[in-house]
Parts: sequence; C-alpha cells; structure tokens
Amino acid sequence: MKGVFGLLFVAALAVVAALLLGDNPATVSLFWPPWRVDVSFNLVLIAGVVGFVLGYAALRAIALLRELPRRASRWRALQQERATVGLLLQAWGHQLGGRFVRAQGAAREAIARLQAADRDTVPYADALWVLAHLIAAESAQQLGQREQRDAWLAAATDPLRARGAPEAREGVLLRAAEWAIEAHDAAEAARWLAELPQGAARRIQAVRLRLRLAQLRRDSRAALDMARLLAKHRAFSPQAAGTVLRGLWIEALRDARDEESLARVWRSLQGEERRDPMRALALLAHAERLAADGLLDATATLPRPVDEAIRTVWAGLDTLTAAERVRAVALIEPWLTQLDASWLPRLENAQQRAPADAGLQYLAGQAARTHGLWGKAQVLLQQAARGLEDRDLRRRCWCALAELAEQRGDEAAACNAWKQAASS
Repeated sequence: MKGVFGLLFVAALAVVAALLLGDNPATVSLFWPPWRVDVSFNLVLIAGVVGFVLGYAALRAIALLRELPRRASRWRALQQERATVGLLLQAWGHQLGGRFVRAQGAAREAIARLQAADRDTVPYADALWVLAHLIAAESAQQLGQREQRDAWLAAATDPLRARGAPEAREGVLLRAAEWAIEAHDAAEAARWLAELPQGAARRIQAVRLRLRLAQLRRDSRAALDMARLLAKHRAFSPQAAGTVLRGLWIEALRDARDEESLARVWRSLQGEERRDPMRALALLAHAERLAADGLLDATATLPRPVDEAIRTVWAGLDTLTAAERVRAVALIEPWLTQLDASWLPRLENAQQRAPADAGLQYLAGQAARTHGLWGKAQVLLQQAARGLEDRDLRRRCWCALAELAEQRGDEAAACNAWKQAASS
C-alpha cells in the first residue's frame, strides 16, 4: 500500500513539473554592470532545488562529523554495559546451578569492570554495582565465607554508591536480614531491617522477616501483630491465616504470667476470634494453670478475661464436640464460686433443656452446692455420677457427694462416696 501511494505521489510531481516547466518561456535577468545575463526560469528553479539539497546534505555531514566523538563514547559505554550485564547473567546462571565459585569469579570480574569504567558513562551503573555485589555475597554465603560475605554486603549497601538504585539496595538489606535470621542472630537481623526506609518496611517480604525475627526472639505479641498484618494483606490463604494466628495467639497466651498480661492477650483477639469458644477454652486452661502455680488469685474477684472467656464458651457450647463440652465443664467448674448469682438459673435452665447431658447436670449441681442448695445439688450430682464418662469429672462428682453426706452427718453415704471417688 505504501508503494502505491509513493508511485501516485511521484506521478503527481511529474504532472506538476510538466505543467509548470513544459512550456514556460519565462527568463530571469541578472544585471552586473556592465553585463547582463538572461537565464531560463526553469534552470534557476532546478539550480535552487539542487543547491538546497546539496546544502542540507553538507550540513548533515558536518553534524555527523561533530557527533562522532560522542557516538564513539556512547558505543564504548554500551559495550561496557553489555559486557558487564553478560558477566552478571553468567554469574547468576552459575549461582542457580550451584557453581558458587564460578559465580563469585564472574561477579568479581563484573565488579572490576564497573570500577574501571566511568560511573557517569555506564547506564544503570549503580544498579549493576549492587547486583554484582549481591551475587558475590550470595556465593560467599553458600560457601560459608562469612567475612567475605559481609564485605560484599557492606559494598552493596553503601549509600553513596547505591544511591541510584534504591530498590536494589532494599533487596540486599532484606536478603542480609534473612541470612541473619537463618543464623539465629537476632541483633544483626534487627540492624539490617532497621536500615530499610519506611515504605520498604511495610512490604510483605519485610513483614515476613519481622515475623520470623519476633519468633526468633520469642516475642509472641510482636509475632502476632506481624501475622495479623500479613493476613490483612492476604499473604496467607484464609485457612493458613487462621492456623498461623491461632498458633501465635496460643504462644502469646503461654507467655502470660499474671492477670494483666492475660487480659492483654485476650484483648488482642479481634472480631470473630473473640467469639471463638476454643480460644476461650485455651485461656481458661491457662488461667487454671496460673492459679495452680499461685500466679493468679482464684479466690478473689473473678478476673475479667476469665469471665469473658466463660461467657464465650457458654455462648458457643452447642458448637463444641462431646469431648470439648466435657473439657468446658471441667474448666468452668473451678470458677463457679466467683460467678454472679445469675449463673445458677442459667445453668439450671440449660440442664432442664438437656436432661440427658451429664456434664450440665454436674455443672448445675456444683453451682447449687456453691449457693447452699444442698438438696438440689445432691439430686443433680447423683444423676451426673451415673452418666459421666470422664474419670476426672466422675471423681470430682463423688467427692462433692461425699462432702455433702458429711455435712448432713450420713457417714455411711459419705464412706461409700469416698470409695467411689477412689475407684474412679
């Protein structure tokens, strides 16, 4: 199509030239006293066009001659860049292939070329410098050359040399932090991460490293915060996020050693997590251990996190399995003496709605015993003792029946109950 239009344009020019020059009697007279020269107008027109073409060609030739030194310098810089990039690609290929000595050698040669070249003439000189040192450091890391690796890292992260490649420098900092974490050097990893700019510190890879650093330091609270941030940015699948957050929260719970830290861990739960009965059961179990170790006063006012956990377990009781319901009963029962009076009718109503549930019978019986309703407690506990399958709850039930029998002076019933508790 372009050829057709070109032919049409040439034909049009030919037609115009034929119409203009074919029968043109005009002349151009040039006066230079005492001479006069008459020249055909067609000749003057052709000479003008030819002169313009020759002048334009001469100017272009002069411009090209003046451009030759700069083009030569650019060509040399391009050759230098190509050679350096080729060496970097070769080094990276050796690195991926496990040939770490060859990779280090190619990276050294690339670094030598960059040192010998003029920094301002090589495009992307800073980025090539950082990447060459990173590959060399990677090879040194794999070869166990720690001092050499640190030297390469120091050169790669030099702010003056790497100012033209901030993204590459940030990658080096993240890689160095990862190596420090793998070496279990928390202080060194923290130092590398602290050098990251504010924007890079919020990236997913940086947050992942901060999570690993918190786990290395056994700082479960910071690890939980980092995991929540990763979950918010969808760095995990929903199932993986739930598992990771649950595990980190359990670790933070294990680190709680008093009521204040226990409350802080419970308040760290968000949204649906606060309504999870399994997390509430874990908190109750830990609170029971703290009370057994004397770190939590089980006889004073009911701790707020324990109260909220009990309410959460009770609200989600129907969602628990049979084994989990037994565990819930066992964990709630030690706190019955500190629950308010509204819990007794609540437990009785639940037991009446599920009369075959031995766990609810036991819990309601213990609550009635706590409030001095010994007759009702005896009836409920006797029913529960026949239906409980858990040995610990059954033993507790017979012990409570024995104490009730002793209170009313029935030595035979008390002796029988103590025997049943011993054999449970």
